[in-house]
Amino acid sequence: MGQHLKEGEDYYLNEQGVLVFTASYHLKRGYCCQNGCRHCPYGFRKGAAKAPGGKEEKQ
Repeated sequence: MGQHLKEGEDYYLNEQGVLVFTASYHLKRGYCCQNGCRHCPYGFRKGAAKAPGGKEEKQ
């Protein structure tokens, strides 16, 4: 991205003080990192497997 992150727009700190990226940040980045991010706009869920037919199933 090459730009500075903006608190409240690109990320926030949760109750434990952990930096959490927003959906807006993920969309600006332009791809899914497949880490199971809380606000993933790409629909990736860690621990979910693709079932026959392309639907996700919880493992």
